[in-house]
Amino acid sequence: MKMVIAYIKPFKLDEVKNAVQEKGVKGISATEVKGFGRQKGHTELYRGSEYHTDFIPKIKLEMVIQDEQVNDVIEAISENGKTGKMGDGKIFILPVEQAVRVRTGEQGEDVL
Repeated sequence: MKMVIAYIKPFKLDEVKNAVQEKGVKGISATEVKGFGRQKGHTELYRGSEYHTDFIPKIKLEMVIQDEQVNDVIEAISENGKTGKMGDGKIFILPVEQAVRVRTGEQGEDVL
């Protein structure tokens, strides 16, 4: 099993969610986060005053999937999360050693 952690622009959430569901992903956690990478923040205009913010709003998606789904999920996130501009996000893939369903005690890929 693998955990996919993806950071995307907030307005791309529905497109990415639908795309990964079509690839067989059964569960996703989404969290509103703020951060920065190469963009180093941005400047905004608020009530006539300009101010610089280092942290840009993003959506952090987390999902645990079967090993054979990894490439399809990466492709779905990449294609549907892309705007072609800086700040489109990142995808990280991590190994998952064990998973347990709290309600039943099921373990492993049966939990997915």
